[in-house]
Amino acid sequence: MRHVLILGAGTAGTMMANKLRKALPLAEWAITVLDRDTDHVYQPGLLFLPFGLYDESDLVRPRSFFLSAGIDLRIEPVDRVVPAERHVLLEDGTVLGYDVLIVATGTRIAPEATEGLAGPGWMETAFDFYTVEGAAALRTKLDSWTGGRLVLNVVDMPIKCPVAPLEFLFLADHFFQEKGIRDQVELVYATPLDGAFTKPRASAALGDLLKKKGVLLETEFNTATVDGESGLLIGYDEREVPYDLLVTVPVNMGADYVERSGLGDELNHVEVDKFTFLADDSDNIFAIGDASNIPTSKAGSVAHFAVDVFVDNFLQHIKGQPMTGAFDGHANCFIESGHGKGMLIDFNYDVEPLPGKYPLPGVGPFSLLKETEANHWGKLMFKWTYWNMLLPGREMPLPNSMSMSGKIPAEVSS
Repeated sequence: MRHVLILGAGTAGTMMANKLRKALPLAEWAITVLDRDTDHVYQPGLLFLPFGLYDESDLVRPRSFFLSAGIDLRIEPVDRVVPAERHVLLEDGTVLGYDVLIVATGTRIAPEATEGLAGPGWMETAFDFYTVEGAAALRTKLDSWTGGRLVLNVVDMPIKCPVAPLEFLFLADHFFQEKGIRDQVELVYATPLDGAFTKPRASAALGDLLKKKGVLLETEFNTATVDGESGLLIGYDEREVPYDLLVTVPVNMGADYVERSGLGDELNHVEVDKFTFLADDSDNIFAIGDASNIPTSKAGSVAHFAVDVFVDNFLQHIKGQPMTGAFDGHANCFIESGHGKGMLIDFNYDVEPLPGKYPLPGVGPFSLLKETEANHWGKLMFKWTYWNMLLPGREMPLPNSMSMSGKIPAEVSS
């Protein structure tokens, strides 16, 4: 009996386990999934929690509910991976061997990595919305907040769902208008990027939307310290950004055991081949989803498209054959823009977001790089799709590789 050990029962790990259970003979392969807790969180929904559009019960389900029969789920924290001995050491001293290891423990916010961020004012005047606890605390704060200067600050890149900070600001604009205090709130986006987003065309479109909604854009701001007592962000260039309410996207880091195992980069993301997900200097360790250092968005759509490419490669790899599949970095993201509208972007390693229709040329029903009501409903419908289609590993009628079908090429649309 050979053994696949998957570290992490989040989006990528759950999809991977279910897909591999269907593909691998039960009598020949055992599949074990490890995680440190029992709760699976629908992370895209955390964006809506501070504004009272979802509550905690909409976002949290038991991990075990989504894993197919024939998969062993164990709730135990990992101490380290020992690649030379092909085993994982758990914090209680248990040793688990593997034939193939798949790291899927994602990435987490690390407010402690920025001087002062987790100090005075944390969860009082400074909040995150990337955790259930942070988003719920921010909801309580916004319910009673009467106005002032709200700064959303991205400390460093990469982060989970790079459009989420923009979505928060768009929803905040809507929220404060509904409360009748928008004229008493100054919204500021302080980002280390040189624009609103990483891709030029999308950055221009999203930057225009920020301007339309009256959001001040503070670019190339690299946060060095946070003075919670004075309500100041201080950059490495000594610029200061004052705030009354700080909504932070802290440094994102992979799991601590990745560093202890010698598998990761400076942010504990596993260094892998961006086309096959095989870890550097290894023939039996892979990393999938947010846990890897591939140069694309850390988003659920990337995990979905990547997993489908990975399974065929995995089946070749265990037979000693070359892996012929190559992930192209495909990502798409619905962007909630407030007032019942949204945008959609679709891109990969080489092609930036373009206007057009998705997924059917000329039909859509979704429009690319354009605010529409259909895109808003697509964002909301994704929650059902996530719980009922993606996590169980069911087939989706979407191509894994990015298609140019329905898109208007840059030379035509410019």
